Amino acid sequence: MFDVLLVEDDERIRQVICDYVGRKDEMDIKLHIAVDGNMGLDLIYENEYDLVLLDVMMPGADGFELCRELRKKSSVPIIFLTARGREEDVIYGYDIGCDDYIVKPFSLATLYVKMRALLNRSKGTIISKEMKAGEITLNPATMTVKNGDDTLELAQKQYLILKILMENKGAVVTREKLILRIWGYDYDGDERILDNHMKKLRKALGSNAKQIKTVIGKGYKITGD
Repeated sequence: MFDVLLVEDDERIRQVICDYVGRKDEMDIKLHIAVDGNMGLDLIYENEYDLVLLDVMMPGADGFELCRELRKKSSVPIIFLTARGREEDVIYGYDIGCDDYIVKPFSLATLYVKMRALLNRSKGTIISKEMKAGEITLNPATMTVKNGDDTLELAQKQYLILKILMENKGAVVTREKLILRIWGYDYDGDERILDNHMKKLRKALGSNAKQIKTVIGKGYKITGD
């Protein structure tokens, strides 16, 4: 049994997707429904899914916000189903972590084969494996950070910066990608906010802050086994 969450405020679209998937017998798929973004957030926090289908423009939290929240704790495959077909929207969807981006109106047959491919490739959602960089250990399942023998109490933004760097250990993460992942596409504030949070993160890490390297003109990377 595969559990799939459909977050869509249009009743007609929900119904045709449910009817089409229900007629297929190749896979045992159970569709769970959220009728707006806030309900989708509640279900995401309370349950685990094998695939999530997200509309973008919805009452309450929009699909982009839900995607960002999911990517803080989960590697579950995400497909956007949206009327927002501008190139910048598509690029943003992939930048924040979606696996596919389907523009409405769409073929139900195409949606189904994409669902089937992602479900066959990936089962299980929560990223629970600890990540290590030198003496720094981050556990995404419990959202805890250990610095040597000490457990750190980091502010949310500092935790997210560290998590993104550790997910890409050894690789440069650009300033633009960090701002995009943490503050979102619509953020138009001062980029120095990232510098302020990085300074606080390094202070919290103390001598282990040496694991975080500044790559001039590009961004940051974290090193260490």
